Amino acid sequence: MRAIVVDQPGGPEVLRPTTLPDPVPGAGQVRIAVEVAAITFIDTQIRSGSSIGPRIEFPAVLGNGVGGYVDALGEDVDPAWKNTLVVTSTGGTGGYADQAVARVPDLHRVPDPLGAREAVTLLAEGRTAVGLNAAAKIEDGDVVVVTAAAGGVGGLLVQLAATAGARVIALAGSDSKVEHARALGADTGVNYRAPEWASALREAAPSGVDVVFDGVGGTTTDALHPLVRRGGRYVAHGAASGTWASPDEQATSRGITHIGLDAIGGTPGSLHDLVEEALALGSTKSLRPTIGQTYPLEAAARAHSDITARTVIGKTLLIP
Repeated sequence: MRAIVVDQPGGPEVLRPTTLPDPVPGAGQVRIAVEVAAITFIDTQIRSGSSIGPRIEFPAVLGNGVGGYVDALGEDVDPAWKNTLVVTSTGGTGGYADQAVARVPDLHRVPDPLGAREAVTLLAEGRTAVGLNAAAKIEDGDVVVVTAAAGGVGGLLVQLAATAGARVIALAGSDSKVEHARALGADTGVNYRAPEWASALREAAPSGVDVVFDGVGGTTTDALHPLVRRGGRYVAHGAASGTWASPDEQATSRGITHIGLDAIGGTPGSLHDLVEEALALGSTKSLRPTIGQTYPLEAAARAHSDITARTVIGKTLLIP
């Protein structure tokens, strides 16, 4: 099979196209002829050896989400899975390839009218957005801030919050990304790479905010925390800046609830259910995933470079 291997941590250049033996599914597994492989920002952190990302053993094939047709079955697998279009996680690695092995409990049939690309875009990002949105318990009339609002998770959170009746303020790293978030349902937006962006945010929310979805952390958190009203919710779900959000000193006394990724998917079954919910919402157009850019499998290094440079929008996909 064709695959992208990382021999050791480093820059995007360590992503190396190669040919490996075709994988053989074991008991309770299937093999998928991969039509699309997902890239996440976490992949770039793993590749670089960042302490933020999960630990893996090198050399490795990165990628934890694929879509395609099941083309081989392991022992004790229901024959009905053969030739079924699915999306699935791959156990943490193995996705950047034209074939991948996955466990049957991790499989999701792709519902009509979604294709593999849309379904993969709703796999990890959809699961995260749906779960965090439920944990935040947004109510009609809440003021909600979404950071990285033009990204894979952020764009979905914008839509979910707007559907719940919130007034959504989108934070993004360029004027074009802000406009994209507004097209998804945000009421207003702020470019947090612009000078005095924190002042612009305060003007957009003069009475404070009820919910913050923070996928950035770092100094962005320092500007957002003071805006959260008493009884508000601060949802920290990413550390794109390299530093996780942490509560300010007055957070507890102000009754602010901090919510992290541990608030969703307490069991494998619940994570599976969140993906199913995201796919169902996508199939009815209640959630519109943004596929911002696609790259050939062999261009994985260029994809990582563009993600790191913050030039991408929405979801980035590899096409074997």
